Amino acid sequence: MFEYMGDRITNAIKNIRGMGKITESNINDAMKEIRMALLEADVNYNVVKEFVSAVKEKALGVEVSKSLKPDEVFIKIVKDELVSLLGGEYVPLATDKPFEVIMLCGLQGSGKTTSAGKLASHLRKKYHRRPLLIACDVYRPAAIKQLEDIGSSLNIPVYKEDHQNVLEIAQNGIQYAKDNNLDYVIIDTAGRLQIDEKLMAELKTVAENISLDETILVIDAMMGQDAINVITGFNEALKLSGCILTKMDGDTKGGVALSLRHLTHVPIKFVGNSEKMDGLSEFYPERMAERILDMGDILSIAEKVEDIVSEEDAIEQAKKMKQGTFDLEDFLKTLKQVKKLGPLENIIKMLPQARSMGLNNIQVDPKDMAHVEAIVLSMTPYERRHPECLKASRKQRIAKGSGRSVEEVNRLLKQFESMKEMMKMMSSGKMKMPF
Repeated sequence: MFEYMGDRITNAIKNIRGMGKITESNINDAMKEIRMALLEADVNYNVVKEFVSAVKEKALGVEVSKSLKPDEVFIKIVKDELVSLLGGEYVPLATDKPFEVIMLCGLQGSGKTTSAGKLASHLRKKYHRRPLLIACDVYRPAAIKQLEDIGSSLNIPVYKEDHQNVLEIAQNGIQYAKDNNLDYVIIDTAGRLQIDEKLMAELKTVAENISLDETILVIDAMMGQDAINVITGFNEALKLSGCILTKMDGDTKGGVALSLRHLTHVPIKFVGNSEKMDGLSEFYPERMAERILDMGDILSIAEKVEDIVSEEDAIEQAKKMKQGTFDLEDFLKTLKQVKKLGPLENIIKMLPQARSMGLNNIQVDPKDMAHVEAIVLSMTPYERRHPECLKASRKQRIAKGSGRSVEEVNRLLKQFESMKEMMKMMSSGKMKMPF
């Protein structure tokens, strides 16, 4: 998402490099390119007009200090305006009360039921909550079965009843949660192909008779500018507290994210970035702006790592890297941790300058990682701790045991030694990062 638009914007900013100062003449071409990039990304015309005007006004009024270059000042102004456009401050999900209830609503096909499962998994993982999913989508064929399958795969309970009184199901489900020591209720409601009076009346009835902590709209990011009308319609009827943008990993231009908050004042709380149950990320405007501008998203990578690697393990691994004692036993442990982070190419895309270095199109075949793991697992613990002992006969045994070739074993060992040397240099400060 945002890649094409981001590349256009960063290329426009590069044209200012080498200039002595920011003037109207040297930013006009850049602003024209940025305007076109935003419009082509399906950002609302009025939003683009306001954004371009604000950037231009601030850029022409700023004093460039001797320590900063004009393009550095300009990119900071563009970033700050993008952050403002995306909502400014991070707006978290309600999690501060001992018992909370949220209702998900949206049009049919927006990914609402899947998002309910992802949200429940997120709440349990990050906040250690005990969620309950309530099946109130009583009209769509197989909707309840879909929610039950999701709940079963996550080991999260699902409450359902065999009738169509949505309010009664929701009320009974909430009582069930209280009786069973569950502390976070997610109500999955029915969707429609369009906003209609019957849908709104049903949602209003639930909202008026149940104390909701959040009312969240789930919306397909691929809808484009139609999304603004949908959000406005739901918000007028229900007073939304936030929204989840789904399918942000698909072929979406991302413009709706830049238009949504500015036009509707409804905060984006999450974005769906994969079909897997861990494919839901909290929405941080500043981090998103940095990703658009190819500045990376190191904080999100750090958060992912924190969930998997303990502080003690991280300190121990860093110490071994610095001392040059990082062995294949440690490598195997790291490899297993990396697999838990999700697709490796998604992590690579979060690195600073990933697009400019061509890393955003890298595809990592999971089979390749499995082959590496098989080779390392075919070694004895002693061999993993002392790879220098691996001579021809041992390599042949390892190749046979892993089902790979001796050439692959040799290639892995060579890559491991290069990686270990690079880690040692980086840890000692002798090698600078490329960003």
